[in-house]
Amino acid sequence: MIALLDYGSGNLRSVEKALRKVGADVRVTTSPDGMRSARGVVLPGVGAFDDCVNAMRKQELLDAVKEYIAAGRPFLGICVGYQALFERSVEFNSCAAGLSVFRGKVVRFPDKPGLKVPQIGWNQLEILRADCPLYRGISSGSYVYFVHSFHPEPDDASIVATRTSYGVPFASSIWRENVFATQFHPEKSQAIGLKLLENFVRLAQPAA
Repeated sequence: MIALLDYGSGNLRSVEKALRKVGADVRVTTSPDGMRSARGVVLPGVGAFDDCVNAMRKQELLDAVKEYIAAGRPFLGICVGYQALFERSVEFNSCAAGLSVFRGKVVRFPDKPGLKVPQIGWNQLEILRADCPLYRGISSGSYVYFVHSFHPEPDDASIVATRTSYGVPFASSIWRENVFATQFHPEKSQAIGLKLLENFVRLAQPAA
């Protein structure tokens, strides 16, 4: 079973639909109880960093997510669910502390002539970690769908699984052990996104 965390994220149903399409047994949950028997957890997100973190705190999900990750079970963060894994954000003078699973902060794209922020649309992935299980069967140069003005800057470059350029190069996904996260939206990325989600669901299946 895959637990899909519901803290009021706007794209929850599209993520749920995509996971079901690749064969996942999905349980939408708003509390830590729904995570306890899960073989995988997905934290989706749209909107602001503080809204995400504060809503999770109210629902007692922050510590539950940290405990789940520490237990070594597969975890996938998407968009703001990716950003929340870091220590802090500069978004709107953010005051909320992130999960601090990874060291680093979330920053805005730079102001550059001709660069439209937010980035909305398709862009390419440069796969830096060919051994990352999420990218099995996915080629470097594949296009995925982004909607964001901010992106994490990880302190540890070794966790960066893919890089994408939009005015500047940025970490479009990360991986360390059982934790995966993408700045792009797999649920909006058609065949490539579904393949990525399928790979994650397979990681969450019991060994044969």
